[in-house]
Amino acid sequence: MTMTQEEIDALISSGGLDDDNGSSGSRAESNSSSMDSPSFPDIDFQGNNTIYSPLDPKLELLYDLQLPVSIELGRTNMLIRDILRLGRGSVVEFDKLVSEPVDVLINGKKVAEGEVVVIDKHFGIRVTTLVDPSERLRGMRK
Repeated sequence: MTMTQEEIDALISSGGLDDDNGSSGSRAESNSSSMDSPSFPDIDFQGNNTIYSPLDPKLELLYDLQLPVSIELGRTNMLIRDILRLGRGSVVEFDKLVSEPVDVLINGKKVAEGEVVVIDKHFGIRVTTLVDPSERLRGMRK
């Protein structure tokens, strides 16, 4: 089935699909005045930021879920040639200073900042700052 440019333009402007008999030009002309643009209610993400208590029974189903928790010391960009040259004893420099807080990521999203501590030969994080809940909600939508 071959369509002319006029038929294609009419089909696009009508927003409809072609009839079985191929009369898209006449359909576009007849339906263009009767088609209304859909209207959707505005969603206000700022207005309904309900924060649930950790003891809220609505959250009970989530208590047994496990999520990956990771700590980001810093970031850097490296050329592939430099990555391939890495070996035992190589040092990779990050963009953060020693005195800056590290990021606490849960499921890949930043939820807190903290400082590194040592607990019986193990590393740990002392949480110093929590990310605002509304910021966390915005981060989830991205």
